[in-house]
Amino acid sequence: MTHPVDVHVGKRIRHRRWLVGMTQQQLAERVGIKFQQIQKYETGANRVSASRLWDIADALEVPVSFFFEGLNEEEEAKTSSKVPADILGDKEALDLVRSYYAIPEAQRRRLFELARVLSDVA
Repeated sequence: MTHPVDVHVGKRIRHRRWLVGMTQQQLAERVGIKFQQIQKYETGANRVSASRLWDIADALEVPVSFFFEGLNEEEEAKTSSKVPADILGDKEALDLVRSYYAIPEAQRRRLFELARVLSDVA
């Protein structure tokens, strides 16, 4: 049985890996393990040891605390929000974020304001 914290940490590993455009194989090579182990970490099937999480954080250029961010908010979001609790685990959402930040800043601000107006109308 998977522990919710292990699942959360795994999702955060996957989220960050996707954001930086890294494959499981590339991350595994940087950490010195097989990509299958990365798969198991990302699903929460295997727990990540402290030293391995340190190495993963270094490879993904984030502090170790990054993997625990949102842990308490995830529980609250399940009961009180229209946004899915696992929005960062959704590949389409991450692709959208990447595309958004690829837009020049001036147009990005205008797009943001348009999205805000549309969400208020919905």
